[in-house]
Amino acid sequence: MPLVTDRYRSLGVSWIDTMPLRKGELMERGVDVIDLGAGDADLDPPPQAVARLREAAGIPALGRYGFGMGHRPFREAAVRFMEERFGERFDPITETIPLIGSKEGLSLLALAYLSKGDAVIVPEPGFVSYIGGARLSEGDPFFVPLRPEKDFLLDVDEIPPEVADRARLMYLNYPNNPTAATAPLEYLERVVAWCHDHDVLLAYDNAYSELAFDGYVPPSIFQVAGAREIAVEFHTLSKTYNMTGWRLAWANGAPEFIEVLAKVKTFVDMGQMMAVQAAGVAALDARHDFIPKNLAVFRERRDAAVEAWRAAGFHVDVPKATMYVWIRLPGGVDDIEFTMRLMNEAGVIVIPGQGLGPSCAGYFRIALTTRAERIVEGAERAGQVLAKMLAAPVA
Repeated sequence: MPLVTDRYRSLGVSWIDTMPLRKGELMERGVDVIDLGAGDADLDPPPQAVARLREAAGIPALGRYGFGMGHRPFREAAVRFMEERFGERFDPITETIPLIGSKEGLSLLALAYLSKGDAVIVPEPGFVSYIGGARLSEGDPFFVPLRPEKDFLLDVDEIPPEVADRARLMYLNYPNNPTAATAPLEYLERVVAWCHDHDVLLAYDNAYSELAFDGYVPPSIFQVAGAREIAVEFHTLSKTYNMTGWRLAWANGAPEFIEVLAKVKTFVDMGQMMAVQAAGVAALDARHDFIPKNLAVFRERRDAAVEAWRAAGFHVDVPKATMYVWIRLPGGVDDIEFTMRLMNEAGVIVIPGQGLGPSCAGYFRIALTTRAERIVEGAERAGQVLAKMLAAPVA
């Protein structure tokens, strides 16, 4: 039998991707499962997007190959969004590229810019695409822990000089998955300066820019002076518009970066279906009406989650953004053991911190992807499991 490559073996296991199988096994046994694992909300996409997809699917030209160009109106809608939201102007052709989800673009960027042994700066915890892109490119990931005492901000001062000299790419994501941390502009200015000093390309994952609460307005990396010279920013319709399965996103950056990413894509895929891109235009054009209503639902769920999980005995900070709550376990409770017991004994699925990196021990993530009352019930079940673990005699 042919052997797999070292690249494949280096990938490890994506904890989030194993959850659907485990969930299915529980449901087959008749367990009432509360799934707070994947960031896949049970909410509807904009009705305008659904209607436009139905219409566009009947237009033969929008079912042909999109190639790299795709549906030009989608590029133009993305550019309108960037200008209206952040005050940043981009050319729809040379500085914008449609993606089959931002996960694709984040991974493919590494294939273009990394050679074997090049260092890649990866936050821990961080999205699986960062590790995947690095390992499949035979890069050398250098993991920087996101620490609570540093507000879960990646500290560039923790990058040793010998790693910085080999670094070619850095992944950064704020508002952050899974910690829900936010990054002030002055912090982003430090990161941009560091990338300039070390000639490192910054892949800025801005998937949660529109999922923010309490008056907080997340910035674009391009609002930092000099960022266009070293950054590519990724946006997606998955989270903001409840369009996870539609797989539609885009990236912006300087022409030289977008040209490189576009060339890699031509060797990997033929572009997202143009009918889906047409629906994406409708979603982006509906944002002023849709996003506030959607945010109100997530805010209700966030408030219910914070109150319920605190009452159940957990340490919970109030997140200012994202659809996640990053929860700390009482000292001495192993997050993997807790997660497995919570799933098997109580039917509640969450993501353990160590499933996202060894430095994340003692934490777990819940997603605000189901009704508030179910999130509260999940907290009550979790509190019962935690109480049992805390009451167990120490071996």
